[in-house]
Order: sequence, then structure tokens, then C-alpha cells
Amino acid sequence: MEKTLPAIPAKRYFTIGEVGDLCGVKPHVLRYWEQEFTQLRPMKRRGNRRYYQHHEVLMIRRIRDLLYDQGFTISGARNKMQEILQTERDKKKNGEVMLDGVDVLEMGDSDLNDAEDTQNDEDAEHVADRLLLVRRELFEIRDLLSLSL
Repeated sequence: MEKTLPAIPAKRYFTIGEVGDLCGVKPHVLRYWEQEFTQLRPMKRRGNRRYYQHHEVLMIRRIRDLLYDQGFTISGARNKMQEILQTERDKKKNGEVMLDGVDVLEMGDSDLNDAEDTQNDEDAEHVADRLLLVRRELFEIRDLLSLSL
């Protein structure tokens, strides 16, 4: 069942249909997983419409991997998720940064500008701007993840 999942767009909220497409599962499965995994709590608005945030999409992908790719049972995946979240809480308490395999760029804005100065082509400014945006998005994602813990 090894299937490449699409990239997650830079949006604040996703509907259940969008999350289903991004994670390769049907909406009824997502609703069921909400009952089984207490960490998964999408915001509900008008008419009980669910809106998932980026960190919840990542969590659903992790659950999907545990169940479909690694062969865990629901109970086993629930225990593994609790274990993973506890490990991340412990890392956070110890001041470690945990972005699940993503190294944080400890580059300041001035470092990005220095990188721009070393390049001679016209794309340097665009690359530096793009890096700055990516850096800011990573920090926003880290903040969102820390709120969910």
C-alpha cells in the first residue's frame, strides 16, 4: 500500500474532503479515527463541519502510516501515538526542537541577506525571499505543533 502522498499546501484550514485526499483515506475513516485517537480534534464550525489544521494533517498521516504501512492495530497505533507525543513533550521540556525529521534552520534574516550578496544572478533576491518565507512557515508550524501538545 506504499503510495506517495501529495504535498500539503500552505493553508491554515482544510476540509475533511481535502484531508482525505492529502492523506489517502476516506472521510468516514477520518471521522472514525477521531473517536479512536483523542489527540485528533479538528475544529467544528457551522453544521458540525470539520476544519483540520496543518499539524492535524501531519498527525493523520502518521496514524495512516502506523495502521496501513507498519501494520499496527488501532489499539497498537493509539498506544504508539501516545508514546510519540510523550516523547515530544519530554523533548520540549528539555528545550529540544522536534519537527519530526526536519532540521530547523538556525539562520537569521541577516544570514539570508548575506547569502543573497554572494550570488551574482538576478534570482538571488527571489531565492533569499523564498528561503525567508519557508523559514517563517517552519516556525509557524513548530508553534502550531507546540500548541497541540
